[in-house]
Amino acid sequence: MAKKAAAVVAVLAAAAVVLSGCSSTGANDPGNSIDGEVKGSIKVLTNRTDLVSDGTFDAYAKAFAKKHPGVKVEFEGVNDYENSIKTRLNGNKYGDVLAIPSAVKPGQFAQFFEPLGKTADFAEKYRYTAKHSYDGTQYAIASGGNANGVLYNKKVFEEAGIAELPTSADEWLDALEKIKDNTDAIPLYTNYKDGWPLSQGMGSLGAITNDPDAAIHMAEDKAPWTEGTDIYAIDSLLFDSVEAGLTEPDPLTTDWESSKTEFGSGKIGTMVLGSWAISQMQAAAEKAGASPDDIGYMAWPANVDGKQYATNDGDYGYAISKHSKNKAAALAWIEFFTEESGYTDDQGMVSTLKSADLPANLSGLEEAGVTLIEPAAAPEGKESLLSDTSNDAQIDLYGQVYRQKLVDIARGAADGDKDSYFDELNKRWAAAVEKNKN
Repeated sequence: MAKKAAAVVAVLAAAAVVLSGCSSTGANDPGNSIDGEVKGSIKVLTNRTDLVSDGTFDAYAKAFAKKHPGVKVEFEGVNDYENSIKTRLNGNKYGDVLAIPSAVKPGQFAQFFEPLGKTADFAEKYRYTAKHSYDGTQYAIASGGNANGVLYNKKVFEEAGIAELPTSADEWLDALEKIKDNTDAIPLYTNYKDGWPLSQGMGSLGAITNDPDAAIHMAEDKAPWTEGTDIYAIDSLLFDSVEAGLTEPDPLTTDWESSKTEFGSGKIGTMVLGSWAISQMQAAAEKAGASPDDIGYMAWPANVDGKQYATNDGDYGYAISKHSKNKAAALAWIEFFTEESGYTDDQGMVSTLKSADLPANLSGLEEAGVTLIEPAAAPEGKESLLSDTSNDAQIDLYGQVYRQKLVDIARGAADGDKDSYFDELNKRWAAAVEKNKN
């Protein structure tokens, strides 16, 4: 328990680091604006360490250099990206271009990042602008987008005798039971030890109830962990799956990198991840001698009057550091990367450009009649209400601490049950909602 308490303190301390921040100096230098001359050297910080190490980003840079020969692009793949960047934001050494960590509140964007222009102008061309906008100003462009739901191995489902994809929580548990009874595969792999995958279910917030405003509704709900809400469904599915013994036998030994090979080769039946992971699992399947066609993607097992929905939301948004000495070059790179590099095609992601078609790997959702919905922008003045409430309640919605405890309770490694834990979460949340009332 001492380790868990320390983990909570560490998470809260990291959040406080971002809150304290640092003031930007030289941000208004008229000789260094995004409208200036495209030249100089820039460093791009990214969570995609794999694409840095395998040379993919270098190939993009070579293509970029043909268009902008006066710019040199350097990449830094950052491990444990969220926590590392939160710390680096306290100084001015966080590159020229970087993906905005989820812990940075919209109200803090101007403190760390260069404003790009009016959101209304960007929204005409790009998807997912609301996520990186504040008070009508745009601070980042999404690298691409993802549908949210569940990855499943088609071969495992076939061997288990699952004829229809589950569209409810009960059907989900029945499907996992069939995998457990009829195959050697782990029905659901949580990646508990790595932690961050436990928050991937949050991507489906709004899909369960077909509510594009689910985030703001949750921020104002004093008891969101109550049956009938999106967060109740998301966390219940995890809890019930673990409690029923339908996940990995020892969550303390999970490993993200090896799980990709195990999933691709049919040793794992399902994983809750955004559609960004499809291409990685297909590559892992091929490397393991299995077929990439075995990798399937389905909507969250829920429906509204028989109709299923899946959220289509932006991934990390790339922004320009307020401290960059070559802001015009930084913007040129972001525009090239999101519009011309081929990144979203390579990764099977939804293009940020509104004019582009959906990727082929989401054809399964279309065939199943799933409707994609994009989360709505929060009302003016409430852009950071969900994160404010989450921080005040000390419930890391997009982290791992509270869901690791959820798993621990479900597997009998911590006291309590689902009802008692949800009551605790509701009490903490209610106090935070009251605090953040306008």
